[in-house]
Amino acid sequence: MKIEKVNLQEKLSLINDHWHPRIISELNGQHVKLVKSKGEFVWHKHDEEDELFFVISGKLAMELRDKTIEINPGEMIMIPRGVEHRPIALEEVSMMVFEPISTLNTGDSADTTLTKKDLERI
Repeated sequence: MKIEKVNLQEKLSLINDHWHPRIISELNGQHVKLVKSKGEFVWHKHDEEDELFFVISGKLAMELRDKTIEINPGEMIMIPRGVEHRPIALEEVSMMVFEPISTLNTGDSADTTLTKKDLERI
């Protein structure tokens, strides 16, 4: 395996759409993904997987059924398996997401236009 550094800004410059994650690395059965987001995502949960969202730029609002948590640049949030959530980005947000390789971005809401099954590596 070739060991190389990854420049996040360089990789982000290759992404020109929203809510379409790209794989930048893999470790211990996890994908490390970059995604740009804007607007509202769908309410969903992941029965078998935890997710970690690390905000690089912009402000992400993570809606839970009982509250909304604002995540600023340099902050992260971990959503445990089974917890319904909906990310919202009023302005464009760039983030890194860590989740098991098996994770479908829309979880149990798998039949939406936002569902991405075959992710590109950048």
